[in-house]
This record gives sequence, structure tokens and C-alpha cells, in this order.
Amino acid sequence: MSADLFCQIVAGEVETQIVWRDRLVVAFLDHRPLFKGHVLVIPTAHVETLPDLPAELIPPLFAAAQRIAAAMGPALGAEGSFVAINNVVSQSVPHLHVHVVPRTKGDGLRGFFWPRTRYAAGEAEDYAARLASVLDV
Repeated sequence: MSADLFCQIVAGEVETQIVWRDRLVVAFLDHRPLFKGHVLVIPTAHVETLPDLPAELIPPLFAAAQRIAAAMGPALGAEGSFVAINNVVSQSVPHLHVHVVPRTKGDGLRGFFWPRTRYAAGEAEDYAARLASVLDV
């Protein structure tokens, strides 16, 4: 068997409910959905995190996620969707996956799952400058 569960799904070694598949991307129902219809979109190549994703796989991965998000309304009656990626922290399978979750008003999902904070005076500028220096902006 392949190294991680998602590679096993790609290889056909583990059965799941596939909703979209092409040569570069597979999308399937999460077996523990936040809401019914919760889809995971993955590259067929083993990639662990978003920073590891080769540039040529960005368009097909996000085009599939966009297409699935657009299908949530017509297919499931959703009013919108929640789209998210975890990198390492809270990433239960070490294979990049985009969560596409159907949403409706009043569904009980409130904001993010972690505490929010505020910047102290001058702190936001410092964080922005530190990130920009690494990004060569």
C-alpha cells in the first residue's frame, strides 16, 4: 500500500466516494464531514503542504476546488461554501487537501475555530514588514 491514506485513495487501494477526478486532481467526500457534502480536493501527486505544491499544479487544484464550490448550490441547496487548507497544524493526513464545505445561513458554523486577537500599536506594520521582506515585495 502507498504511504498515506490519500495516496491510497489516488491509487484505488482505498474506496471512497469520488465526486471529481482527472489526471492531476481527485475530489472525494470527507468521511467525517463538517456538514454533509464536505469535499476534500487533493493533487494526485503526493504533496504534503501548500508551500510544497509545484506551481504547475496550482491552477488545476484550485480550478477543481472552485468548480466544486460552485456545485454546492445546485447539487446540495447550499447558499455558499467554506474553503480552507491546513498546513501541518490540524492536518490529519500529511497530503495537501482543500476542504470545500457546503454552507447555509444558520448552519451553526461560527467564524473560525481558533481565538481571534488584535495587534498592539505598531505591531501590524512590523508583521507586514517582516513578511514582505521574505516575500521580496
